[in-house]
Amino acid sequence: MRAIKLSIIIIIALAVCAAVVSLPKKTAFECGDSYTFFIGTSSADCKVITVDKGAELLALTLTNVCGEATTFKTLDTDELLEKVNGKILFSEQLSDSVNYYCSADLPYSVTLYDQKVNLHICVKADSVIIASPIIFGGY
Repeated sequence: MRAIKLSIIIIIALAVCAAVVSLPKKTAFECGDSYTFFIGTSSADCKVITVDKGAELLALTLTNVCGEATTFKTLDTDELLEKVNGKILFSEQLSDSVNYYCSADLPYSVTLYDQKVNLHICVKADSVIIASPIIFGGY
C-alpha cells in the first residue's frame, strides 16, 4: 500500500514538472541582468514591474502586458537583429546613448513617424537596453 502511494506521488510530481517544462516561453527576450514588464492599455496608465530572476514564470501570471524590456552589460546587436528578423528603421544619437528603432518579429508595436516600431535598442557606454515595442519612461 505504501509503495502504491509513493508511486502515485512520484507520478504526480513528474506530471507537474512536465507541465511546467512544456509551458511556452512567454517573454519576448532572453532575460538579461533584469527584466521589465510594462502593464496597461496605454503609456499613460503604464505600470512597470521589474525582476532580476523568474521573468518567464512571472509572465505566466501577468495580464495586459503592453511591452517588455531587459538590460545587458554587453550585447551583440547584430546577432539580436538576426535572431528576431530585425531591421533598423531609424536611429537617434543622444549625449549618452544611441537609440535604434526597428521592425522585428516581436509581439508588441507602436507607430513612430508613420512607421511600425516594435524593437527599441538603447546602447550606452556601460549597458544595452532592449525593449518591445519601445522603452517606456526614462532610460
